[in-house]
Amino acid sequence: MSAQGAIGQNGGVTWSWAFLVVSLVGAWFTLNAFFPTRRWQLISLSFFAGWLTNELAWFHILWQIVATVVFVWLGALDSWPGYVGLVITTASWVGLAWAQVVSLRGGAVLEAALREALGDDYRDEIAPGLAEHLAQRTSRREILLPFKFRDRRVERIRDIEYAPGAGKRHRLDVLRPRVGVERAPVLFQIHGGAWVIGDKSQQALPLMTHLAANGWVCVAANYQLSPRVKFPAHLVDCKLALRWIKEHVAEYGGDPDFIVVTGGSAGGHLAAMVALTANDPEYQPGFQDVDTSVSGAVPIYGVYDMTETFRYSGANPRGSRWMEQRVLGRTFDDDPDFFRRSSPVYRAHADAPPCFVIHGAKDNLVPVDQARRLVAALRAVSRNPVAYAEIPGATHAFEIFHSARTGDLVNAVDRFLAWLYSAYQAHTGREPDVNLEALDGSGAAPERAGAG
Repeated sequence: MSAQGAIGQNGGVTWSWAFLVVSLVGAWFTLNAFFPTRRWQLISLSFFAGWLTNELAWFHILWQIVATVVFVWLGALDSWPGYVGLVITTASWVGLAWAQVVSLRGGAVLEAALREALGDDYRDEIAPGLAEHLAQRTSRREILLPFKFRDRRVERIRDIEYAPGAGKRHRLDVLRPRVGVERAPVLFQIHGGAWVIGDKSQQALPLMTHLAANGWVCVAANYQLSPRVKFPAHLVDCKLALRWIKEHVAEYGGDPDFIVVTGGSAGGHLAAMVALTANDPEYQPGFQDVDTSVSGAVPIYGVYDMTETFRYSGANPRGSRWMEQRVLGRTFDDDPDFFRRSSPVYRAHADAPPCFVIHGAKDNLVPVDQARRLVAALRAVSRNPVAYAEIPGATHAFEIFHSARTGDLVNAVDRFLAWLYSAYQAHTGREPDVNLEALDGSGAAPERAGAG
């Protein structure tokens, strides 16, 4: 064998082993998407890898195909490790395709949840003007551009102070239709981030953009973060923002008498607490007389039982202790009653507003049992509907950017809100002052990801 041939052969062997390593990495991403770990040493890595793989499965297939073509061209199939890598990569593609198939089941699960809670004929109860404008078709643009959130129909007014002089974190953004509205329904969005990080400009953008493009006024608020402050300061700030909405949202076209609160993760906890502690003076220091009731709530993958989360029985005892010290400023053993009062599962009551609780079945950051417990507590006492959807294959934060699963969620929440607002219209006789045909320039129902 010539020296040149030996070098070429050795190069092929090198690329074969490199291809095998890359194939194993890709296969781990796929496997982790189906079986995310809750071991505290790996939980963050597992979450981020599973989140991006699940919601961007087709993009993962694409990069793996490109990598495979490059490695084959470089000679990766000149020795046996390359063929092993090819088998592993092919299996990974099948797994990713299956993950995408599983994600398409979310629409049916969400619809079944709404039918169970609101009745099989709930769509017939949606006002005609709203029903005609609900999303009907799948948008390929959102699937291909998952991080594109701007919509020419939506105006965003940034950094409005809701507690003047209180600080930089006491600001909110308003999203509304550019065509202008009056007496429009209002969505109040509370961001997540474990009570220690996060910003009003980062989360629920697919949902808020869609609603604002279709006649809603959406308000996204910041609040003070730990460890600078301890709970319940976060909740007090959210109620201060709600007070601002009640007093000022009419200036931006919203109806202060119809406000639905939503949020994900820590924002899901805060949204549920806002909904279940209306007018509680403990969380309204200095503004006890302000009405902080809401018309509905859509908490998503939230923390609802602090007593369970911080008892050290979970997967992350060190994280539990850290959160106790930094977020709550006390331990469960020292003050268990404080943990119960801070838990939505212990605040359920007969007059709780209608709720649509949503959680991912594969969530490894906040166990799905948290949502199940909240739903059970609400259904045991509430006189209003409680819908619950457990999304197959979904991890934490699954609706942050556009995907088929996000589209299904947005469409389902849109239908729940339309039903809720229709009941409000029927009761009060109020209607939003907005030209629905002008919203998208044609009067046609806008395309969205997910058929719903």
